[in-house]
This record gives sequence, C-alpha cells and structure tokens, in this order.
Amino acid sequence: MNKINDFVFFNLTRFAAYALFVVLAAIFIVLFIEAKPAINAFGVNFLVSSRWAPNLEIFGGFPAIAGSLLSTFIAMILAVPLALGIAIFLSEIAVQRLKTPVGTAIELLAAIPSVIYGMWGLFYFAPILRAIFGGNGLGLLSAGIVLSIMILPFMASVARDAMNTTPDILKESAYALGATKWDVIKSVIIPYAKAGVLGAAILALGRAIGETMAVTFVMGNVHKVPSGLTSAATSIPVTLANEFTEADSALYYSSLFYLALILFVISFIFIGIAKFIFFRKLRAA
Repeated sequence: MNKINDFVFFNLTRFAAYALFVVLAAIFIVLFIEAKPAINAFGVNFLVSSRWAPNLEIFGGFPAIAGSLLSTFIAMILAVPLALGIAIFLSEIAVQRLKTPVGTAIELLAAIPSVIYGMWGLFYFAPILRAIFGGNGLGLLSAGIVLSIMILPFMASVARDAMNTTPDILKESAYALGATKWDVIKSVIIPYAKAGVLGAAILALGRAIGETMAVTFVMGNVHKVPSGLTSAATSIPVTLANEFTEADSALYYSSLFYLALILFVISFIFIGIAKFIFFRKLRAA
C-alpha cells in the first residue's frame, strides 16, 4: 500500500511540475500566433519605433516598452532599501509589542487591491508632485512611487521571514565575540538570509513589471518616450488595458498581442537573469 501511495504521489507531483511548462508554452504559442501579423508587418522595427497611430495603422512599441522598464526601475530603486530596512527592524530591532502590529500592517498593505493604490496615487501623490514639479502630476515618477508602495509589503514580508530563520546560535556567538548589533546584522543575518532577500526582490520585480490598474491611474497614458521623471508616459500593461477593447482592425489587434508577447519575453528574461545571479551567489556562498 505504501508503494502505491508513493507511486501516486510521485506521479501527481511530476505531473504538476510538467503542467507548469505546458502552461508557459501554451501562453507563448497563443501570443506568438496572434502577434504574427504585426510581426510580419513591422518586424523588429516595432521595438524601436515611437509612433503609435491606430487611425493610420502605424504602430511602434518603444514608448510602452520604455515606460514599463523605467517605471519598474524606479519602483525597485525606491522599494528595495525600504523593504530591507523594514525587514531588519522587524526581525532584529523592534521590541516584541511592535512586531505584531507592524507585521500585520505589512500584510494588510499586501492585501489592498491594486485599483485602490491607483486611486490613492491619483488623488494623493499626483497633487503633491504637481505642486512640486508643475504639470498635472501624472507620469513616470508617480507610477514608480505607487509601484514601489505596492511591492514593498511583499519584499519586506519575505525578507523578514528569511532573516528570522537565522539560527540564534550564530547571532549569540557573534555577540559573544564582541560584535555590535550592526555587526551581527551586516555580517551574520544578511549573509545568511541573502537567498530569501534576493528571492523577495525577484518576486517584487515580477509583480512590478506586469502591474496594470494602479499604473493606469497615474502614468498619464501618453504614447511618447518620456523626457523626464515627471513626464506622462505609458507602459505595456497600461496600453493593453486601455486599448484592447478599441482595437477595430486586425493589425491593431495583432499589435497589442505583439506588445503582450514582448512583455512576456521581458518578464521571462528579467526573472531569468535575476535567478541566474541568485544561484551564482548561492554557489559562491
């Protein structure tokens, strides 16, 4: 009986693992087939062209690609140090009576729907940025700030849990040798938990680059390459969300699928590179 259970369990788990590759392949195939007319029409020039004129059936994806990459970069630059600081505070510095409410607040932030973040950014951050920089307050900086707040709880929570796995004996040994709290955090906890911290950053990167609703509210939705942080822009998810129902021609429809295919490939490449760096660091440890 045990052998039968082991056999069934082994094959079920193997099926689940293989099903993941099937789903990924199916997504790629569907996107590629639907994008084929646009690929044939524009080729790789689609990646570098900045003109988006549906009435003339001229489509270029560079502004959306640039907006996606820049907004994600801004979000990661803002979120990574904050998330790391929160994780260190909760795992090593905060008194016990603070850890529970602050940890709960982080989990509540993660549970807030993205559309709420977008509305909050539109009515809160946009007026602040408008007062500081002028314009209407919508653009890359607004999108980056909202995205950073969205991914912050995911990174902080996973990084905190990774730091909490550091064995007490390692920390106590460092203290016994005369190390300060900063020394223990820098030389013991962070090196031990670096796999979890990098994993948290990878999860946050995947969430940020594909976010749609929150960014739609605050990015400005303009098909132009942004000239500055406060310039209105667009991204691939925003373009898909705003224009998919407006696609009134086969080429327009296919161009949107071309953008979706590019987003899929970009996400795959970014996460693949992050994983490569992640495993190299683990092997070097």
